[in-house]
Amino acid sequence: MTVAAGTADRWYEIANVGDIPSPALVFYPERIEENIRRMIRVAGGAGRLRPHVKTHKTAEIVQLQLKHGIGKFKCSTIAEAEMTAAAGAPDVLLAMQPVGPAITRFFALKRAFPGTSFGAIVDSEAVIQEIAGAAGRSGMDACLWLDLNSGMNRTGIAPGGEALRLYRLIHETQGLNAGGLHVYDGHIHASDVAARARQCDGEYAPVEAMIGEIRRAGMPIPAVVAGGSPTFPVHARRAGVELSPGTPLLWDAGYGSAYPDLDFLVAAVLVGRVVSKPSSFVCLDLGTKAVASEMPHPRISLLGITDYRIAGHNEEHLIIEPPDADRYRPGDVVYGVPIHICPTVARYESASIVEHGRSVGEWRIAARARRISV
Repeated sequence: MTVAAGTADRWYEIANVGDIPSPALVFYPERIEENIRRMIRVAGGAGRLRPHVKTHKTAEIVQLQLKHGIGKFKCSTIAEAEMTAAAGAPDVLLAMQPVGPAITRFFALKRAFPGTSFGAIVDSEAVIQEIAGAAGRSGMDACLWLDLNSGMNRTGIAPGGEALRLYRLIHETQGLNAGGLHVYDGHIHASDVAARARQCDGEYAPVEAMIGEIRRAGMPIPAVVAGGSPTFPVHARRAGVELSPGTPLLWDAGYGSAYPDLDFLVAAVLVGRVVSKPSSFVCLDLGTKAVASEMPHPRISLLGITDYRIAGHNEEHLIIEPPDADRYRPGDVVYGVPIHICPTVARYESASIVEHGRSVGEWRIAARARRISV
């Protein structure tokens, strides 16, 4: 039996699901492409987008975006940057300040993919100087973006005098080029779109003031990349700002419920099976090795199953207590949408690809690796 949603829309069901071992991650390329089209509409053009690849980590999804005219990308790891460049991306920003061996690997990337323009964010004078030294030794320039902290308090430097000094240091140091400013506001979570916009605009105001200071000082700002998925439509109203949503490519149950104003399709689903039926409990093979466990329950929204209680979540097992437990049998197929898709994707080496309701192959989650070749 396949556990589905009665007469509701069953777009996620797979006719040959018996060919898919579980637990499994499933991508639906037709829905991914529709999400790309919707992202472009919100942005007002493909050229304004610099989508984050951390959500999917997959070359084929980068290539789908390239097909739709998106040429700039953002990533968190050297492996993600390598995957993106190998997929044919002309412009890749490493949105994690490179430190230690990552600096050497950054220049190795530039050497390995001369057709791709690489940049990296920085917020530390010591790191800027270290990268400048590595640039001199390698015989290559480095494009650095100053990372500004607009309120998330995770990385970056607050807009102001010290930030202006660091930007000038990048601009004036031999071997370095100033790529612009990077501003990530992932702490803005208001479900109400008006409240979200007010907070976003208020925290971006010091960034705008700093942009004016940089220009008055006679220094160029080639680009500003701002925001993540929740604030994507807010920053889309600002002229000249690049936008870097990531989650809308696959979407998930968490963002879908938290941000009803963001109109994207779920394009990734987990396939699991009932492995045991103890008493009034139903045990599924969707444990913490299959579903990200970074947050409290619910961590997954099971499609077609209502009013269930999550009784346990272990390495290999998800235990639920539904009101109709007697109808479940070992081997029954279940479908679920993760609450947070990004860390869930990283648990899988590959994703099954479903087109027109049938599994037709697999895509490798290549940048799940910490290292690909450099």
